[in-house]
Amino acid sequence: MKVKKPFKEISLTKRVFRVEDLPVGTLPEIAFLGRSNVGKSSLINAFIGQKRLARVSSRPGFTQALHFFRVDHRFWVVDLPGYGFAKAPADVQKNWSLLIEKYLTSPRPIKLLIVIFDLRRKPDDLDNLLINYITQQRRPFVMVLNKVDRVKKTSRPHYAKAWVQAFGPRARHTFLTSCRTGEGIKEFRHFVLQEIFPQKG
Repeated sequence: MKVKKPFKEISLTKRVFRVEDLPVGTLPEIAFLGRSNVGKSSLINAFIGQKRLARVSSRPGFTQALHFFRVDHRFWVVDLPGYGFAKAPADVQKNWSLLIEKYLTSPRPIKLLIVIFDLRRKPDDLDNLLINYITQQRRPFVMVLNKVDRVKKTSRPHYAKAWVQAFGPRARHTFLTSCRTGEGIKEFRHFVLQEIFPQKG
């Protein structure tokens, strides 16, 4: 049986390598942000319902620009460069940071930030700096703990506890997801769409 796709028309409309090239914010935006190698591109593909829209690479730090995907002419999905990849050249890391900072501080119609973490890791200083910065900018965010398929179901609460204790109170919601099995994706998508287009009643 053919699975119905959640969206009809998705297109990569713009790649932004310089802050001055940011497009005018004419539609609501949701932005995906995470460390390199947390499965950010895979989560975007799972959310949109396409396998190869956001390019998935085995090389951390592959995304070096802001990618704007227009979805059904109703909203933008923005793929932000991954942070925390130590092997990237210093000038590249600086440009990534500048792009992300300028995007987050500009008066854009950002409805929600999707902050992605690898469930198997523990929060560190870099993660804490990111969440503090987002909170200071008063940007609403959800926390996605990805790659749950790599952890036994009985062990997931233990791994999630550290993340929830560290950042849960500031997040709008916390999701456990797997892009490989699809676990948690439908619920995550429903929540995000409700945040963009609240239903009355």
